[in-house]
Amino acid sequence: MKLAGFLLAFAAFAADLATKYLIHERVGLYQTIAVVPGFLNIVHAENPGVAFSIFADSPGPWRDILLIALSSAAVVFLVFLLASNVSTNKGVRVALALILGGALGNLCDRLLHGAVTDFVEVYAGPHYFPAFNVADSCITAGAILLFLDMWRARKGARTETRRVS
Repeated sequence: MKLAGFLLAFAAFAADLATKYLIHERVGLYQTIAVVPGFLNIVHAENPGVAFSIFADSPGPWRDILLIALSSAAVVFLVFLLASNVSTNKGVRVALALILGGALGNLCDRLLHGAVTDFVEVYAGPHYFPAFNVADSCITAGAILLFLDMWRARKGARTETRRVS
């Protein structure tokens, strides 16, 4: 069970690295390639900050050190959670593995390039969602799975409370 979580995390990490490598090799910085006009582009953006480019304009070395330290701490914590028996719930373990793979992908990118490579851009007319990558997608999917598990557990607890009353 534990090995499966780490294999999923590695698969997410590898997919993220492979796609970022392709972007670096084949798409010029700030180049845009329309995939589905009016909805989806492939772009090559470098984000030195965090989600939605928060802290991207902050001065250099302290921002980088802080973001690397926080990402590293998150990775260590996620490895601990996956390696321990904190949860035997398969959905929770899948969620943690996806988040770990995504966190490793973005941490590796930050260490290698000093910024995270984003390349998927979704938009509708003038409304753009900030560019993202496979790691971001894995982190988001993992967070959604955790949320759904907590919601389902809370809903189940309320049902049990009603039955007992």
